[in-house]
Amino acid sequence: MVTALPRPGHRVFRTGVAALVVLGLALWWLLSMGSAPAPGGRVTMATGVPTGVYARYGELLRQDLAHDMPDVRLRLTGSEGSIDNLRQLVSGRAEFSIATADAVATYQFRGEPGADRLRACARLYDDYMQLVVPKRSAVRSTKDLRRLRVGVGADGSGVQLITRRLLEAAGLDFDRDIEPVRVGIDRMPKLLEQGKLDAFFWSGGLPTTAVQRLSERFPVRLVQLGDLTEGLHRQGERTRYYRAAVMPADAYPRAQDGQAVKTIAVANLLVTTDREDAALTQGITRTVIDSRDWIGRQVHAAQKVDLRTAVFTDPLQLHEGARRYYVSVKP
Repeated sequence: MVTALPRPGHRVFRTGVAALVVLGLALWWLLSMGSAPAPGGRVTMATGVPTGVYARYGELLRQDLAHDMPDVRLRLTGSEGSIDNLRQLVSGRAEFSIATADAVATYQFRGEPGADRLRACARLYDDYMQLVVPKRSAVRSTKDLRRLRVGVGADGSGVQLITRRLLEAAGLDFDRDIEPVRVGIDRMPKLLEQGKLDAFFWSGGLPTTAVQRLSERFPVRLVQLGDLTEGLHRQGERTRYYRAAVMPADAYPRAQDGQAVKTIAVANLLVTTDREDAALTQGITRTVIDSRDWIGRQVHAAQKVDLRTAVFTDPLQLHEGARRYYVSVKP
């Protein structure tokens, strides 16, 4: 009897299949051992007053994050502004927040609790300082505010921080030369409309809904602040975050009469702390950058979010998770 020998082709085929199976099992084992579970759970983000850009930006980011990271439930909380947001972060009441670069620098300079734990995810968009007065007001510069009732932002807000410095640059004393009314953008427009304020300062993205709506129902005008840039920069290191800027003529068409307005701008940062999970922070940073166009169609200021400038988060260093994201998309 002749024994049939296996054909060479069959032997090669079986050997190849076995090798592929072994390779597949090895890859599965390596991936399962090295992968971490997707971030999930509730995450809190401190924003701002309901009628400000911070709050609207947070609402839209939450919608995008629900698509990109479905296991993460983003909860938004209100605040008085940048300084308040930083305090919420370090106290553990929030995991992420938005704050202006000058507010962060001031928080660090004062040695506030947890200042050394603050980290950045991205540079977002710029806030523009806005001085709003009734259209018939005699106020043409900050110096003209002497003895007037001026909305200066709530205590703990970035608005009040900048307002104090602008008044100093104009040669005015915050407590003696004006009557400061310490309320936020949720109340200042109505008070101006009712004649209970002569002017108010606001720092926000363009356009800010509350200012825009005020201009559509009540005649107001924006006062230039461009003459204060030099005086601001003479105040020291913490004011280096301010830059001369121009509000375009179409920011508030009814308040500007087709004229651009010189002012001061400062960058906003998305801020967290060093205790936040790297994978979560990386995912949120990715969504912030990827959602620029969609959010920007509804919040004009968000169009300024740019991958090329997002890493410039002075005075904060990047969180490790954010750094991983930028490395992953680097050309």
